[in-house]
Amino acid sequence: MRDPRYDILFEPIKIGPVTTRNRFYQVPHCTGMGHRYPQAEARLRGIKAEGGWGVVSTQEAEIHASSDLTPANEARIWGADDIPALRLLTEAVHEHDSLAAIQLAHNGLHSANRYSRVAPIAPSSAIVDGDDPVQARAMDKSDIVAFRKWHVDAALRAQDAGFDIIYVYAGHDMTLLQHFLLARHNHRTDEYGGSFENRLRLFREVIEDTKEAVGETCAVAVRLAVDELLGSGGIQHDSEARDIIEALAEEPDLWDVNLSDWSNDSQTSRFSDEGFQERYTGFVKSVTTKPVVGVGRYTSPDTMARVIKSGHLDLIGAARPSIADPFLPKKIETGEIEAIRECIGCNICVMGDNTSTPMRCTQNPTMAEEWRRGWHPEIIPQVTKSDPYLIVGGGPAGLEAARALVQRGADVTLSEAGSTWGGRVTSESALPGLAAWGRVRDWRLWQLQQASNAELYLESPLEASDILEFGVPHVALATGSTWRADGVGRAHRRPLSFLDPARVLTPDDIMTKGAAAVSTDDPVVIFDDDRFYMASVLAEVLVDAGREVVFITPAPIVSPWSENTLEQDRIQRRLVEKQVRIIPLHNLADMSPDTLTLSCVYTETTQVIDCAKLVTVTSRRPNDQLWLDLISMKDQWADAGIQTVNRIGDCYAPSLIAMAVQAGHKYARHAELENEPQPLREDFGHV
Repeated sequence: MRDPRYDILFEPIKIGPVTTRNRFYQVPHCTGMGHRYPQAEARLRGIKAEGGWGVVSTQEAEIHASSDLTPANEARIWGADDIPALRLLTEAVHEHDSLAAIQLAHNGLHSANRYSRVAPIAPSSAIVDGDDPVQARAMDKSDIVAFRKWHVDAALRAQDAGFDIIYVYAGHDMTLLQHFLLARHNHRTDEYGGSFENRLRLFREVIEDTKEAVGETCAVAVRLAVDELLGSGGIQHDSEARDIIEALAEEPDLWDVNLSDWSNDSQTSRFSDEGFQERYTGFVKSVTTKPVVGVGRYTSPDTMARVIKSGHLDLIGAARPSIADPFLPKKIETGEIEAIRECIGCNICVMGDNTSTPMRCTQNPTMAEEWRRGWHPEIIPQVTKSDPYLIVGGGPAGLEAARALVQRGADVTLSEAGSTWGGRVTSESALPGLAAWGRVRDWRLWQLQQASNAELYLESPLEASDILEFGVPHVALATGSTWRADGVGRAHRRPLSFLDPARVLTPDDIMTKGAAAVSTDDPVVIFDDDRFYMASVLAEVLVDAGREVVFITPAPIVSPWSENTLEQDRIQRRLVEKQVRIIPLHNLADMSPDTLTLSCVYTETTQVIDCAKLVTVTSRRPNDQLWLDLISMKDQWADAGIQTVNRIGDCYAPSLIAMAVQAGHKYARHAELENEPQPLREDFGHV
């Protein structure tokens, strides 16, 4: 039963000519599927509606060939041929009585138009964002007229496709309308540039055009960045953003407000807390009578209710929390608060869009598998046989495998050699900024602790002979992995014989002992060839404990893969602020008792630096000895009653926590199947 404190979250809200059934609003977000995978896209959004989101939005939808974001895989509404794919989405959303919203977008100088080969356009002549050696041409008056028509035509197509809410989008420093608003992009001297009123003109006209075209049946929403965190160099919430909203206060049917650019809007939990946007968006309700939606990585119903009751927002916007748990609203509605699978703010979902691939979620292994594999985030078929299962290893893969098997009705024994649950999740969540990652462990452990068909054992190391003695028909090994200390990684594919084992540490050493693993005040060198988050977090641990830290990487920047999770600039800035010496573009060449020799990746020129201890963050070895021992005894399996033995997660192939969780889930889903079913492929004509 729903807690009365949350009744306010389930009130219907009128948005122009339409009404949403509650205050849960899945704001526009990318999926990495877009126009290339319409069936998968529609099923994903339909699941959100089934889970209780009153409004479900697309990602940005390109309105014209001059806004081609290839290779990014967004929605596309260039012409009538795009309508059937989009109608799949609206029908999936409407099936559950939710409203469907589409974010129309022209990306201006953010579009290099690699596929369409149309010259990009912008308010003024400018080189495009990114690295393409392409310039956008300055729009003349006829281009402005044409753009207004493109937007109207796209709005009419969206109406035809069945959308209830149609966006006018000016956010994230990647839309033409925002480029007109921003003085740093708009250098025009005509009536569309210069003064605030002139820079606002096109935005106002497009809102009016869209209202006139579709406003009788569709709500018109405006998505606006109210702060760019650039100080006087950009839009600020207490100056020009307020002026914009005051000038257009009653024009749209809904204000969707956030931060720009995307890395500010979708900050990870490492760098921000739940509700971090409130200080910037809090003024909006005071200058408009129209409903306001905003985001803040909200997962707590208490926080959501507070935000509404305080008059800060009318609708709770969410992207990442709706990915981690598409059924978050329904769980609040039915009083199942503890069952909410809370977002951990890791931005692995964002990684999908930035690599032009269907997104993943660390918490939700069914994300982007709803159509492809037929996976539902809350429903999983029951097992047909009474065979019990033994899961060895209580990390992310083991916990998820056990949890999903228990949900299927199987009897499961989960054995963990250590004294705590969670494996690498527990170790990593103790690092600076990563505490929210512990939710991966906590949610699964809570589910298992409620189940009568799960037996959980800590401090229970098992050898192959023990497993044979158990005689459980199905065994899954989730024994994790261990960081290497021999330098093997991307740059060095063979062990480095010159490394002194007595002076080399790994991330496992730091996570086990903390800064105490380094007992000297002499310089500590971190060599990062992993190129994601781990090395930079370890640098924080050591420098915060007073150690002098030198950060070496073969890459040109710190943590380059974290560009895909929108963290790279924050990570490198933090290390610079903490006075970590950074030496990019160097490999390891030699080691003496007190020094480390580095080699330039281009010229092989060497330099020598002081080094008391070296922390190698390179690659990991699967902990697969138990597997090898069992394989060597395979001829005894049948007599022991063992039918299957599988490796899952990092002990099979070290990777992201998200992939370990999915590996555990896939194992549980495919239990009892003789052959793993192959996912559907839309490029084979499944449309």
